[in-house]
Amino acid sequence: MKYIFVTGGVVSSLGKGLAAASIGTLLEHRGLTTLMQKFDPYLNVDPGTMSPFQHGEVYVLDDGAETDLDLGHYERFTSGVLSRMNNLTSGQVFDSVIKKERRGEFLGKTVQFIPHVTDEIKLRMHKVTEDNPNTDVLITEIGGTVGDMEGLLFIEALRQFALEVGKENVCFIHVTLLPYIKAAGEVKTKPTQQSVAKLRELGIQPDIVICRTEADLDEDNRKKIAMFCNVERKNVVAFRDVAHTIYECPLDLRRDKIDRLVVDKLGLGHTPSPALEDWERFVQRVIHPKHKVTIAVAGKYIELQDAYKSIYESLIHAGAHHDTKVQIIRVEAEAIEDRGAKEVIGDVDGILVPGGFGDRGIEGKVLAAKYARESNIPYFGICLGMQIATIEFARNVCGLKDANSTEFDKATKYPVICLQEEQKGIEDMGATMRLGSSESILFTGTKAADLYGNVDRIHERHRHRYEFNSDYQDRLQEAGLVISSVSAEEGLVEIVELPDHPFYVGAQFHPEFQSKPNHPHPLFAGFVAAALEKSSNA
Repeated sequence: MKYIFVTGGVVSSLGKGLAAASIGTLLEHRGLTTLMQKFDPYLNVDPGTMSPFQHGEVYVLDDGAETDLDLGHYERFTSGVLSRMNNLTSGQVFDSVIKKERRGEFLGKTVQFIPHVTDEIKLRMHKVTEDNPNTDVLITEIGGTVGDMEGLLFIEALRQFALEVGKENVCFIHVTLLPYIKAAGEVKTKPTQQSVAKLRELGIQPDIVICRTEADLDEDNRKKIAMFCNVERKNVVAFRDVAHTIYECPLDLRRDKIDRLVVDKLGLGHTPSPALEDWERFVQRVIHPKHKVTIAVAGKYIELQDAYKSIYESLIHAGAHHDTKVQIIRVEAEAIEDRGAKEVIGDVDGILVPGGFGDRGIEGKVLAAKYARESNIPYFGICLGMQIATIEFARNVCGLKDANSTEFDKATKYPVICLQEEQKGIEDMGATMRLGSSESILFTGTKAADLYGNVDRIHERHRHRYEFNSDYQDRLQEAGLVISSVSAEEGLVEIVELPDHPFYVGAQFHPEFQSKPNHPHPLFAGFVAAALEKSSNA
Protein backbone atom coordinates (compact mmCIF):
# COMPACT_ATOMS: atom_id res chain seq x y z
CA MET A 1 0.00 0.00 0.00
CA LYS A 2 1.18 3.50 -0.89
CA TYR A 3 0.04 6.72 0.80
CA ILE A 4 -0.32 10.34 -0.31
CA PHE A 5 -0.99 13.05 2.27
CA VAL A 6 -2.20 16.45 1.07
CA THR A 7 -1.81 19.40 3.45
CA GLY A 8 -2.53 23.08 2.94
CA GLY A 9 -0.83 26.30 3.99
CA VAL A 10 -1.12 30.10 4.02
CA VAL A 11 -4.92 30.35 3.68
CA SER A 12 -7.95 28.08 3.47
CA SER A 13 -10.00 27.38 0.33
CA LEU A 14 -6.90 26.89 -1.79
CA GLY A 15 -8.31 23.86 -3.55
CA LYS A 16 -6.66 21.04 -1.58
CA GLY A 17 -9.70 18.87 -2.22
CA LEU A 18 -9.58 19.51 -5.96
CA ALA A 19 -5.83 18.92 -6.00
CA ALA A 20 -6.24 15.61 -4.16
CA ALA A 21 -9.15 14.56 -6.39
CA SER A 22 -7.21 15.54 -9.52
CA ILE A 23 -4.25 13.43 -8.44
CA GLY A 24 -6.68 10.56 -7.92
CA THR A 25 -7.99 11.07 -11.46
CA LEU A 26 -4.50 11.03 -12.98
CA LEU A 27 -3.42 7.93 -11.05
CA GLU A 28 -6.61 6.06 -11.98
CA HIS A 29 -6.00 6.89 -15.63
CA ARG A 30 -2.57 5.31 -15.15
CA GLY A 31 -4.32 2.08 -14.18
CA LEU A 32 -3.85 2.39 -10.42
CA THR A 33 -6.63 1.79 -7.90
CA THR A 34 -7.01 4.81 -5.65
CA LEU A 35 -8.99 5.50 -2.50
CA MET A 36 -9.71 9.00 -1.17
CA GLN A 37 -10.02 10.10 2.45
CA LYS A 38 -10.60 13.41 4.28
CA PHE A 39 -9.50 14.37 7.79
CA ASP A 40 -11.36 17.40 9.22
CA PRO A 41 -10.00 18.99 12.41
CA TYR A 42 -13.31 20.47 13.63
CA LEU A 43 -14.99 19.07 16.77
CA ASN A 44 -18.35 18.32 15.17
CA VAL A 45 -18.81 14.58 14.78
CA ASP A 46 -19.89 15.29 11.21
CA PRO A 47 -21.16 18.33 9.27
CA GLY A 48 -24.78 17.13 9.41
CA THR A 49 -25.86 19.74 11.95
CA MET A 50 -23.85 22.61 10.44
CA SER A 51 -25.49 25.50 8.63
CA PRO A 52 -24.66 25.80 4.91
CA PHE A 53 -23.37 29.27 5.80
CA GLN A 54 -20.71 27.54 7.92
CA HIS A 55 -19.92 24.53 5.82
CA GLY A 56 -21.65 24.56 2.44
CA GLU A 57 -23.21 21.34 1.19
CA VAL A 58 -23.43 18.19 3.28
CA TYR A 59 -22.50 15.31 1.00
CA VAL A 60 -24.19 11.97 1.79
CA LEU A 61 -22.53 8.62 1.08
CA ASP A 62 -24.11 5.26 0.29
CA ASP A 63 -23.90 4.10 3.91
CA GLY A 64 -25.61 7.27 5.17
CA ALA A 65 -22.53 9.12 6.38
CA GLU A 66 -22.94 12.91 6.28
CA THR A 67 -19.60 14.23 5.11
CA ASP A 68 -17.59 17.16 3.82
CA LEU A 69 -18.35 18.34 0.28
CA ASP A 70 -14.81 17.40 -0.76
CA LEU A 71 -15.94 13.77 -0.70
CA GLY A 72 -18.28 14.76 -3.51
CA HIS A 73 -15.24 15.86 -5.53
CA TYR A 74 -13.56 12.55 -4.67
CA GLU A 75 -16.47 10.46 -5.94
CA ARG A 76 -16.98 12.59 -9.05
CA PHE A 77 -13.29 12.65 -10.00
CA THR A 78 -12.59 8.96 -9.29
CA SER A 79 -14.42 5.66 -9.54
CA GLY A 80 -14.42 5.00 -5.80
CA VAL A 81 -17.63 4.60 -3.78
CA LEU A 82 -16.77 5.95 -0.34
CA SER A 83 -18.07 5.15 3.15
CA ARG A 84 -18.06 6.74 6.59
CA MET A 85 -14.55 5.32 7.03
CA ASN A 86 -13.34 7.83 4.44
CA ASN A 87 -14.14 10.94 6.52
CA LEU A 88 -12.70 11.51 9.98
CA THR A 89 -13.24 14.52 12.24
CA SER A 90 -11.68 15.50 15.56
CA GLY A 91 -15.12 14.97 17.07
CA GLN A 92 -15.10 11.33 15.96
CA VAL A 93 -11.53 10.86 17.21
CA PHE A 94 -12.16 12.22 20.71
CA ASP A 95 -15.53 10.46 20.95
CA SER A 96 -13.88 7.13 20.19
CA VAL A 97 -10.98 7.68 22.60
CA ILE A 98 -13.25 8.71 25.46
CA LYS A 99 -15.54 5.70 24.90
CA LYS A 100 -12.54 3.39 24.96
CA GLU A 101 -11.37 4.99 28.22
CA ARG A 102 -14.81 4.51 29.78
CA ARG A 103 -14.77 0.84 28.75
CA GLY A 104 -11.38 0.40 30.39
CA GLU A 105 -9.58 -0.46 27.17
CA PHE A 106 -6.47 1.52 28.11
CA LEU A 107 -5.83 -0.76 31.10
CA GLY A 108 -5.63 2.01 33.68
CA LYS A 109 -3.13 4.15 31.76
CA THR A 110 -3.26 7.92 31.68
CA VAL A 111 -4.97 8.79 28.39
CA GLN A 112 -2.96 11.40 26.48
CA PHE A 113 -2.94 13.19 23.15
CA ILE A 114 0.18 11.22 22.25
CA PRO A 115 -0.03 8.29 21.79
CA HIS A 116 -3.73 7.62 22.32
CA VAL A 117 -5.32 10.32 20.14
CA THR A 118 -2.72 10.06 17.39
CA ASP A 119 -3.07 6.26 17.48
CA GLU A 120 -6.81 6.67 16.87
CA ILE A 121 -6.10 8.79 13.78
CA LYS A 122 -3.61 6.25 12.46
CA LEU A 123 -6.07 3.45 13.16
CA ARG A 124 -8.53 4.98 10.70
CA MET A 125 -5.94 4.77 7.91
CA HIS A 126 -5.29 1.13 8.71
CA LYS A 127 -9.00 0.31 8.88
CA VAL A 128 -9.92 1.95 5.59
CA THR A 129 -7.14 0.09 3.78
CA GLU A 130 -8.06 -3.21 5.44
CA ASP A 131 -11.60 -2.73 4.13
CA ASN A 132 -10.22 -2.02 0.63
CA PRO A 133 -7.27 -4.42 0.27
CA ASN A 134 -7.01 -4.05 -3.51
CA THR A 135 -6.23 -0.34 -3.25
CA ASP A 136 -2.87 0.72 -4.67
CA VAL A 137 -2.79 4.28 -3.29
CA LEU A 138 -4.65 5.91 -0.39
CA ILE A 139 -4.91 9.69 -0.82
CA THR A 140 -5.69 11.56 2.41
CA GLU A 141 -6.46 15.27 2.53
CA ILE A 142 -6.04 17.09 5.84
CA GLY A 143 -8.48 19.95 6.25
CA GLY A 144 -7.53 23.35 7.60
CA THR A 145 -4.22 25.15 7.36
CA VAL A 146 -0.84 24.02 8.67
CA GLY A 147 -0.15 25.87 11.90
CA ASP A 148 -3.76 25.86 13.09
CA MET A 149 -3.97 24.53 16.63
CA GLU A 150 -6.82 22.10 15.86
CA GLY A 151 -4.84 20.39 13.09
CA LEU A 152 -1.64 19.69 15.04
CA LEU A 153 -2.64 16.21 16.18
CA PHE A 154 -3.42 15.12 12.63
CA ILE A 155 -0.03 16.38 11.40
CA GLU A 156 1.71 14.56 14.24
CA ALA A 157 -0.19 11.37 13.43
CA LEU A 158 0.96 11.60 9.80
CA ARG A 159 4.57 12.07 10.91
CA GLN A 160 4.37 8.93 13.03
CA PHE A 161 2.53 6.97 10.34
CA ALA A 162 5.18 7.73 7.72
CA LEU A 163 7.89 6.34 10.01
CA GLU A 164 5.86 3.20 10.71
CA VAL A 165 4.98 2.27 7.11
CA GLY A 166 8.30 3.46 5.65
CA LYS A 167 8.98 6.82 4.05
CA GLU A 168 9.44 5.12 0.67
CA ASN A 169 5.72 4.32 0.78
CA VAL A 170 4.58 7.87 1.58
CA CYS A 171 4.38 11.05 -0.49
CA PHE A 172 3.71 14.37 1.28
CA ILE A 173 2.16 17.08 -0.91
CA HIS A 174 1.76 20.61 0.41
CA VAL A 175 -0.61 23.08 -1.30
CA THR A 176 0.24 26.76 -0.77
CA LEU A 177 -0.63 30.19 -2.13
CA LEU A 178 1.57 32.30 -4.39
CA PRO A 179 -0.07 35.73 -4.05
CA TYR A 180 0.27 38.23 -6.85
CA ILE A 181 0.88 41.74 -5.50
CA LYS A 182 -0.64 43.96 -8.17
CA ALA A 183 0.99 47.20 -7.01
CA ALA A 184 4.43 45.62 -7.18
CA GLY A 185 3.65 43.55 -10.24
CA GLU A 186 5.22 40.52 -8.56
CA VAL A 187 4.39 37.03 -7.41
CA LYS A 188 5.55 36.58 -3.82
CA THR A 189 7.03 33.28 -2.63
CA LYS A 190 7.55 34.22 1.03
CA PRO A 191 4.16 32.87 2.26
CA THR A 192 4.99 29.52 0.67
CA GLN A 193 8.43 29.51 2.27
CA GLN A 194 6.94 30.28 5.70
CA SER A 195 4.22 27.66 5.33
CA VAL A 196 6.65 24.90 4.40
CA ALA A 197 8.96 26.02 7.22
CA LYS A 198 6.07 25.57 9.65
CA LEU A 199 5.36 22.11 8.28
CA ARG A 200 9.03 21.16 8.65
CA GLU A 201 8.98 22.40 12.26
CA LEU A 202 6.27 19.81 12.85
CA GLY A 203 8.50 17.06 11.49
CA ILE A 204 7.23 16.75 7.92
CA GLN A 205 9.28 17.55 4.84
CA PRO A 206 6.98 17.85 1.78
CA ASP A 207 8.04 15.89 -1.28
CA ILE A 208 6.00 18.06 -3.65
CA VAL A 209 4.86 21.68 -3.29
CA ILE A 210 1.74 22.68 -5.26
CA CYS A 211 1.53 26.44 -5.74
CA ARG A 212 -1.90 27.96 -6.26
CA THR A 213 -1.40 30.89 -8.57
CA GLU A 214 -3.36 33.25 -10.78
CA ALA A 215 -0.49 33.39 -13.24
CA ASP A 216 2.03 30.83 -14.41
CA LEU A 217 5.05 29.92 -12.33
CA ASP A 218 8.28 31.24 -13.85
CA GLU A 219 11.56 29.40 -13.49
CA ASP A 220 13.14 31.95 -11.14
CA ASN A 221 10.35 31.56 -8.60
CA ARG A 222 10.32 27.82 -9.08
CA LYS A 223 14.06 27.68 -8.23
CA LYS A 224 13.61 30.00 -5.24
CA ILE A 225 10.79 27.88 -3.79
CA ALA A 226 12.79 24.70 -4.39
CA MET A 227 15.83 26.08 -2.56
CA PHE A 228 14.04 27.55 0.46
CA CYS A 229 11.58 24.66 0.81
CA ASN A 230 14.19 21.93 0.37
CA VAL A 231 12.52 20.20 -2.59
CA GLU A 232 13.73 19.47 -6.09
CA ARG A 233 12.89 22.12 -8.67
CA LYS A 234 10.79 19.70 -10.73
CA ASN A 235 8.73 18.97 -7.62
CA VAL A 236 7.47 22.56 -7.44
CA VAL A 237 4.17 22.36 -9.31
CA ALA A 238 1.94 25.18 -10.52
CA PHE A 239 -1.79 24.87 -9.87
CA ARG A 240 -3.25 27.67 -11.95
CA ASP A 241 -6.70 29.24 -11.91
CA VAL A 242 -8.66 27.35 -14.56
CA ALA A 243 -10.65 29.36 -17.07
CA HIS A 244 -13.88 27.42 -17.45
CA THR A 245 -14.48 24.42 -15.20
CA ILE A 246 -12.94 22.58 -12.24
CA TYR A 247 -12.65 19.51 -14.49
CA GLU A 248 -9.69 21.24 -16.13
CA CYS A 249 -7.73 20.80 -12.88
CA PRO A 250 -6.33 17.31 -13.61
CA LEU A 251 -5.24 18.50 -17.05
CA ASP A 252 -3.59 21.58 -15.54
CA LEU A 253 -1.68 19.58 -12.93
CA ARG A 254 -0.67 17.15 -15.65
CA ARG A 255 1.24 19.99 -17.36
CA ASP A 256 3.85 19.78 -14.60
CA LYS A 257 3.61 15.95 -14.64
CA ILE A 258 2.51 15.66 -11.02
CA ASP A 259 1.36 12.08 -11.55
CA ARG A 260 4.86 11.15 -12.75
CA LEU A 261 6.40 12.85 -9.70
CA VAL A 262 4.08 10.88 -7.40
CA VAL A 263 4.63 7.47 -8.98
CA ASP A 264 8.40 8.03 -9.00
CA LYS A 265 8.39 8.97 -5.31
CA LEU A 266 6.27 5.92 -4.44
CA GLY A 267 8.21 3.49 -6.59
CA LEU A 268 5.33 2.99 -9.03
CA GLY A 269 7.24 4.20 -12.08
CA HIS A 270 6.26 1.15 -14.15
CA THR A 271 2.73 2.49 -14.67
CA PRO A 272 1.86 3.87 -18.12
CA SER A 273 1.19 7.54 -18.84
CA PRO A 274 -2.43 8.49 -18.10
CA ALA A 275 -4.95 7.86 -20.87
CA LEU A 276 -7.00 11.05 -20.53
CA GLU A 277 -8.86 11.10 -23.85
CA ASP A 278 -12.29 10.53 -22.30
CA TRP A 279 -11.68 13.22 -19.67
CA GLU A 280 -10.43 15.66 -22.31
CA ARG A 281 -13.51 15.03 -24.48
CA PHE A 282 -15.77 15.78 -21.53
CA VAL A 283 -13.90 19.01 -20.76
CA GLN A 284 -14.15 20.09 -24.40
CA ARG A 285 -17.91 19.51 -24.36
CA VAL A 286 -18.14 21.71 -21.28
CA ILE A 287 -15.98 24.48 -22.77
CA HIS A 288 -17.25 24.41 -26.36
CA PRO A 289 -20.89 23.23 -26.32
CA LYS A 290 -23.14 23.47 -29.37
CA HIS A 291 -26.30 24.39 -27.46
CA LYS A 292 -27.37 26.44 -24.46
CA VAL A 293 -30.20 26.28 -21.92
CA THR A 294 -31.08 28.47 -18.97
CA ILE A 295 -32.05 26.79 -15.69
CA ALA A 296 -33.40 28.70 -12.69
CA VAL A 297 -32.44 27.20 -9.32
CA ALA A 298 -34.82 28.52 -6.66
CA GLY A 299 -33.37 27.98 -3.21
CA LYS A 300 -32.90 29.24 0.31
CA TYR A 301 -29.08 29.49 0.34
CA ILE A 302 -28.74 30.62 -3.24
CA GLU A 303 -26.04 33.22 -2.52
CA LEU A 304 -23.69 30.49 -1.29
CA GLN A 305 -21.67 28.87 -4.08
CA ASP A 306 -21.15 25.63 -2.15
CA ALA A 307 -24.65 25.16 -0.71
CA TYR A 308 -25.89 23.29 -3.81
CA LYS A 309 -22.49 22.22 -5.15
CA SER A 310 -23.44 18.72 -6.27
CA ILE A 311 -26.55 19.99 -8.05
CA TYR A 312 -24.56 22.52 -10.05
CA GLU A 313 -22.00 19.86 -10.95
CA SER A 314 -24.73 17.40 -11.98
CA LEU A 315 -26.21 20.01 -14.31
CA ILE A 316 -22.77 20.43 -15.89
CA HIS A 317 -22.50 16.65 -16.37
CA ALA A 318 -25.95 16.45 -17.97
CA GLY A 319 -25.24 19.50 -20.11
CA ALA A 320 -22.02 18.00 -21.47
CA HIS A 321 -23.89 14.77 -22.22
CA HIS A 322 -26.21 16.78 -24.49
CA ASP A 323 -23.41 19.04 -25.79
CA THR A 324 -25.14 21.90 -24.01
CA LYS A 325 -24.05 24.75 -21.78
CA VAL A 326 -26.29 25.01 -18.74
CA GLN A 327 -26.51 28.63 -17.67
CA ILE A 328 -27.71 28.70 -14.08
CA ILE A 329 -29.79 31.58 -12.76
CA ARG A 330 -29.77 31.58 -8.96
CA VAL A 331 -33.13 32.71 -7.65
CA GLU A 332 -33.74 33.62 -4.02
CA ALA A 333 -37.02 31.94 -3.03
CA GLU A 334 -38.01 34.81 -0.76
CA ALA A 335 -37.81 37.21 -3.71
CA ILE A 336 -40.47 35.12 -5.46
CA GLU A 337 -42.74 35.56 -2.45
CA ASP A 338 -42.36 39.33 -2.71
CA ARG A 339 -42.57 39.84 -6.47
CA GLY A 340 -44.04 36.69 -8.01
CA ALA A 341 -42.54 33.79 -9.94
CA LYS A 342 -42.93 35.14 -13.46
CA GLU A 343 -41.39 38.48 -12.54
CA VAL A 344 -38.40 36.97 -10.71
CA ILE A 345 -37.74 33.83 -12.74
CA GLY A 346 -38.78 35.10 -16.16
CA ASP A 347 -38.45 33.10 -19.36
CA VAL A 348 -36.23 30.11 -18.61
CA ASP A 349 -35.87 26.62 -20.04
CA GLY A 350 -36.16 24.82 -16.72
CA ILE A 351 -36.78 25.33 -13.00
CA LEU A 352 -35.08 23.30 -10.28
CA VAL A 353 -36.01 23.43 -6.59
CA PRO A 354 -33.31 21.77 -4.43
CA GLY A 355 -33.45 20.23 -0.98
CA GLY A 356 -33.43 22.20 2.23
CA PHE A 357 -34.82 22.60 5.75
CA GLY A 358 -36.87 25.24 7.52
CA ASP A 359 -39.79 27.39 6.39
CA ARG A 360 -37.93 30.41 5.02
CA GLY A 361 -38.77 30.87 1.33
CA ILE A 362 -41.17 27.92 1.19
CA GLU A 363 -44.07 29.83 -0.33
CA GLY A 364 -41.72 31.21 -2.98
CA LYS A 365 -40.73 27.68 -3.92
CA VAL A 366 -44.41 26.69 -4.14
CA LEU A 367 -45.00 29.61 -6.51
CA ALA A 368 -42.01 28.48 -8.60
CA ALA A 369 -43.48 24.98 -8.91
CA LYS A 370 -46.87 26.41 -9.85
CA TYR A 371 -45.30 28.65 -12.48
CA ALA A 372 -43.46 25.67 -13.99
CA ARG A 373 -46.57 23.48 -14.02
CA GLU A 374 -48.89 26.07 -15.53
CA SER A 375 -46.34 27.41 -18.05
CA ASN A 376 -45.12 23.99 -19.25
CA ILE A 377 -41.59 24.79 -18.11
CA PRO A 378 -39.56 21.65 -17.26
CA TYR A 379 -39.49 21.26 -13.48
CA PHE A 380 -37.19 19.13 -11.35
CA GLY A 381 -37.78 18.96 -7.59
CA ILE A 382 -35.17 17.31 -5.37
CA CYS A 383 -36.04 16.17 -1.83
CA LEU A 384 -37.80 19.29 -0.50
CA GLY A 385 -38.40 20.22 -4.14
CA MET A 386 -40.43 17.02 -4.56
CA GLN A 387 -42.43 17.86 -1.42
CA ILE A 388 -43.00 21.39 -2.76
CA ALA A 389 -44.40 19.95 -6.01
CA THR A 390 -46.75 17.74 -3.98
CA ILE A 391 -47.96 20.65 -1.84
CA GLU A 392 -48.54 22.85 -4.88
CA PHE A 393 -50.47 20.12 -6.71
CA ALA A 394 -52.62 19.40 -3.63
CA ARG A 395 -53.49 23.08 -3.21
CA ASN A 396 -54.09 24.14 -6.79
CA VAL A 397 -55.22 20.98 -8.59
CA CYS A 398 -56.87 18.89 -5.87
CA GLY A 399 -58.47 21.89 -4.19
CA LEU A 400 -56.95 21.11 -0.79
CA LYS A 401 -56.55 24.75 0.16
CA ASP A 402 -53.68 25.44 2.55
CA ALA A 403 -52.24 21.91 2.11
CA ASN A 404 -48.79 21.86 3.62
CA SER A 405 -46.03 19.89 5.30
CA THR A 406 -46.14 19.45 9.05
CA GLU A 407 -42.54 20.68 9.01
CA PHE A 408 -43.86 24.16 8.21
CA ASP A 409 -47.37 24.04 9.69
CA LYS A 410 -47.97 21.45 12.39
CA ALA A 411 -51.68 22.29 12.46
CA THR A 412 -52.30 22.14 8.70
CA LYS A 413 -55.68 20.69 7.75
CA TYR A 414 -54.17 18.77 4.83
CA PRO A 415 -50.73 17.38 5.82
CA VAL A 416 -49.79 15.97 2.42
CA ILE A 417 -46.18 15.86 3.67
CA CYS A 418 -45.60 14.61 7.20
CA LEU A 419 -42.92 13.41 9.58
CA GLN A 420 -41.84 9.82 9.03
CA GLU A 421 -43.24 7.48 11.64
CA GLU A 422 -39.78 6.38 12.80
CA GLN A 423 -38.75 10.03 13.26
CA LYS A 424 -41.35 10.71 15.94
CA GLY A 425 -39.84 11.07 19.38
CA ILE A 426 -36.28 11.57 18.11
CA GLU A 427 -34.54 14.40 19.95
CA ASP A 428 -30.93 14.24 18.69
CA MET A 429 -30.40 16.19 15.48
CA GLY A 430 -27.20 14.59 14.22
CA ALA A 431 -27.32 11.47 12.01
CA THR A 432 -30.98 10.73 12.82
CA MET A 433 -32.65 11.41 9.47
CA ARG A 434 -33.35 8.85 6.79
CA LEU A 435 -29.83 8.69 5.40
CA GLY A 436 -27.97 6.83 2.70
CA SER A 437 -28.80 4.52 -0.16
CA SER A 438 -31.94 2.42 -0.27
CA GLU A 439 -33.74 0.40 -2.92
CA SER A 440 -36.82 1.64 -4.74
CA ILE A 441 -39.22 0.08 -7.22
CA LEU A 442 -39.80 1.78 -10.58
CA PHE A 443 -43.22 1.51 -12.21
CA THR A 444 -43.25 0.80 -15.93
CA GLY A 445 -44.86 3.24 -18.32
CA THR A 446 -43.68 6.29 -16.38
CA LYS A 447 -41.28 9.06 -17.32
CA ALA A 448 -38.91 7.98 -14.54
CA ALA A 449 -38.82 4.36 -15.73
CA ASP A 450 -38.12 5.55 -19.25
CA LEU A 451 -35.22 7.73 -18.07
CA TYR A 452 -33.61 5.00 -15.99
CA GLY A 453 -33.79 2.50 -18.85
CA ASN A 454 -34.45 -1.21 -18.56
CA VAL A 455 -34.41 -1.54 -14.78
CA ASP A 456 -37.19 -2.10 -12.29
CA ARG A 457 -35.15 -1.31 -9.17
CA ILE A 458 -32.94 1.68 -8.37
CA HIS A 459 -30.68 2.61 -5.45
CA GLU A 460 -30.56 6.27 -4.46
CA ARG A 461 -29.23 8.28 -1.50
CA HIS A 462 -31.55 10.04 0.94
CA ARG A 463 -31.31 12.80 3.53
CA HIS A 464 -34.66 13.85 4.98
CA ARG A 465 -37.13 13.50 7.86
CA TYR A 466 -40.44 14.22 6.12
CA GLU A 467 -42.26 12.07 3.56
CA PHE A 468 -45.19 12.04 1.16
CA ASN A 469 -48.23 11.26 3.34
CA SER A 470 -49.69 7.98 2.07
CA ASP A 471 -53.15 9.00 3.41
CA TYR A 472 -53.40 11.39 0.44
CA GLN A 473 -51.93 9.08 -2.17
CA ASP A 474 -55.21 8.00 -3.77
CA ARG A 475 -56.67 11.50 -3.82
CA LEU A 476 -53.64 13.03 -5.52
CA GLN A 477 -53.38 10.19 -8.01
CA GLU A 478 -57.05 10.54 -8.95
CA ALA A 479 -56.35 14.19 -9.74
CA GLY A 480 -53.55 13.24 -12.12
CA LEU A 481 -50.35 13.06 -10.07
CA VAL A 482 -48.39 9.94 -11.06
CA ILE A 483 -46.34 8.05 -8.49
CA SER A 484 -43.58 6.43 -10.48
CA SER A 485 -41.42 4.94 -7.72
CA VAL A 486 -41.84 3.73 -4.14
CA SER A 487 -39.32 2.41 -1.64
CA ALA A 488 -38.98 -1.37 -1.83
CA GLU A 489 -39.17 -1.94 1.92
CA GLU A 490 -41.79 0.52 3.23
CA GLY A 491 -43.69 1.52 0.07
CA LEU A 492 -42.89 5.21 0.65
CA VAL A 493 -43.30 7.52 -2.34
CA GLU A 494 -39.93 8.22 -3.99
CA ILE A 495 -40.77 9.88 -7.34
CA VAL A 496 -43.81 11.85 -8.49
CA GLU A 497 -44.45 13.20 -11.98
CA LEU A 498 -47.06 14.74 -14.24
CA PRO A 499 -47.72 12.81 -17.48
CA ASP A 500 -49.06 15.66 -19.62
CA HIS A 501 -46.13 17.98 -19.10
CA PRO A 502 -42.80 18.32 -20.92
CA PHE A 503 -40.96 17.35 -17.71
CA TYR A 504 -42.39 17.64 -14.23
CA VAL A 505 -40.57 15.26 -11.87
CA GLY A 506 -39.96 15.32 -8.14
CA ALA A 507 -37.56 12.91 -6.41
CA GLN A 508 -37.54 12.41 -2.64
CA PHE A 509 -33.90 11.31 -2.80
CA HIS A 510 -30.76 13.19 -3.88
CA PRO A 511 -29.73 12.07 -7.40
CA GLU A 512 -26.97 14.68 -7.48
CA PHE A 513 -24.87 12.46 -5.19
CA GLN A 514 -24.47 9.81 -7.90
CA SER A 515 -23.71 11.89 -10.99
CA LYS A 516 -20.27 11.76 -12.61
CA PRO A 517 -18.68 13.72 -15.47
CA ASN A 518 -19.03 11.04 -18.16
CA HIS A 519 -22.01 9.34 -16.49
CA PRO A 520 -24.67 11.96 -15.70
CA HIS A 521 -27.55 10.88 -13.51
CA PRO A 522 -30.51 9.88 -15.73
CA LEU A 523 -32.93 12.29 -14.05
CA PHE A 524 -30.58 15.22 -14.60
CA ALA A 525 -29.95 14.08 -18.17
CA GLY A 526 -33.70 13.92 -18.79
CA PHE A 527 -34.28 17.32 -17.22
CA VAL A 528 -31.62 19.01 -19.37
CA ALA A 529 -32.94 17.21 -22.46
CA ALA A 530 -36.41 18.61 -21.78
CA ALA A 531 -34.96 22.09 -21.21
CA LEU A 532 -33.06 21.81 -24.50
CA GLU A 533 -36.22 20.82 -26.34
CA LYS A 534 -38.05 23.81 -24.88
CA SER A 535 -35.18 26.09 -25.86
CA SER A 536 -35.14 24.70 -29.41
CA ASN A 537 -38.89 25.22 -29.80
CA ALA A 538 -38.85 28.74 -28.37
